[in-house]
Amino acid sequence: MEIPKIDPILNGNQRALAKAISIVEDRKPEHRELMKQLYAYTGNSHIIGITGSPGGGKSSLVNGLVREWRRKGDTVAIVAIDPTSPFSGGALLGDRIRMRDHEEDDGVFIRSMGTRGSLGGLSEACQDTVRLMEAAKFDRIIIETVGVGQSELDIMKTADTIALVLYPSGGDMIQAFKAGIMEIADLFIINKADLPGVEQLKGELEDLLHITHIPGNWEPPILATISTEKKGIKEVTEALENHHDHLLSSEEKTERRLSQKEVEIERRLVERLKTDFAPLIQQELKETEGQTPEQAEQRDPYESAEKIYKRWMKRITAKE
Repeated sequence: MEIPKIDPILNGNQRALAKAISIVEDRKPEHRELMKQLYAYTGNSHIIGITGSPGGGKSSLVNGLVREWRRKGDTVAIVAIDPTSPFSGGALLGDRIRMRDHEEDDGVFIRSMGTRGSLGGLSEACQDTVRLMEAAKFDRIIIETVGVGQSELDIMKTADTIALVLYPSGGDMIQAFKAGIMEIADLFIINKADLPGVEQLKGELEDLLHITHIPGNWEPPILATISTEKKGIKEVTEALENHHDHLLSSEEKTERRLSQKEVEIERRLVERLKTDFAPLIQQELKETEGQTPEQAEQRDPYESAEKIYKRWMKRITAKE
C-alpha cells in the first residue's frame, strides 16, 4: 500500500489532486492515511453549497460564479454531484459537460462525482474530496448537488455557505419549506428571473423569512439572476463573500466546522462498524440455510441483531 506524496497536492498540482480524489472516491485502503496527512492543511477555503431542485439552472449559475471569481483572481474548485443509477451504478456526470468554458483554466478544477447510492444526495467521499481541494489551496470550493428534495439537507455537513436556487413557476418553494431546506439556506437565488412570477416568488420568500428569522442572526438576502445572460452574477458573488465575512467575524465558521466534525466522526464510525459487522451478519444469515421459508421469515430481526452485537463484543473482548 503506497501513500501518494502530499507535496504535489499542497502545491496545487491538479494531476496529483485528481489521483488523490480517485483514491478516496474508491475508498482504497490508503485513503485514510492520506487524509490524516493532509488534514492539518485544510480549513482555509470558503466552501459553498449550491442546491435546489432540478431545472433551476444551477450549472449555468455556477458557470457564471466561476467566471466572476476568476476575473477577480480567485481560484475555484467544483464538486458536481450527479445521481448514480441504482441499476447500472453509472452516473451521467453532465455538469462536467456544461462547464467546458473553464477546462483550459489552470485556476479552475472540476470534479464530477456520482452519489453512489448515498441517501443524503452527496457521495460519501464528497467531504474527503472537499478537504483535498482545501489542501490544494483553492480559494472557493463549490459543491453543486443533485437536487433531490429533503436529502439536500446533507449539504449542511460540508458547506460553510448554502445557496438555495429557485425559479418562477417552479412550484418547489413550498416543498422546500416543508422539507426544511428553507431553514438551512444562507442565500436565496431566484434564477431565470426573465420568467413571469418573480415578484410573487420574492414576496412569498420574504413572508416566510419574516416568520422564521431570529433577530441578531444572519438575514438571508434574496437575489434575482438570469444566469444564461450573466445578469445578477456579480451581486451573488458579493452576497456569498459577505456571508463568509460574517462567519469569520462572528466565529460562526468555527462553530459550523466543529458541528460538521461531530457528524463526520459519527459517519466514519458507522462506516467502520459496517465493515466489522458484515461477516457477522452473513454468519447469522447462513444459520437460516436449510430452514423452510416460513421458519426463516419467523426469525426475529431484533433477536438476530442482539446476537450479532454480542458476537461482536465477544470478539472485541477477546482481542483485548
